[in-house]
Amino acid sequence: MGFVFSKAMNDSLKGQEEFMRLQLERQLILQNLIRERQTAMQIAWTREFLKYFGTFFGLAAVVLTTVAIKRKNPAVLLPILPLSFVFSYHYDMGYGTLLQRIKGKSVLLSCRTKLQI
Repeated sequence: MGFVFSKAMNDSLKGQEEFMRLQLERQLILQNLIRERQTAMQIAWTREFLKYFGTFFGLAAVVLTTVAIKRKNPAVLLPILPLSFVFSYHYDMGYGTLLQRIKGKSVLLSCRTKLQI
């Protein structure tokens, strides 16, 4: 009698394990899908921001260059330097490989911490 009961319990346990495995696979797939959508939203936002900031940067560069030539004072061009860093960062985020490089570095760091543990 104990054998029949334990066999039924084993079958039930195997069914539960299979169900839990399927649920875990579905959760992982859903998490990856959500992560991909968030990344796509971040890239889309950056590209939209870049349209406006690029226009501002281009206009500022033209105006500051004109003023620097008229006044014969190259120090007027100094604000272009930090603006160019911001512009290049967002360009790399929107159209470059910045997100892939960040992901690659995070994977390397997580592998190192796992190896140290």
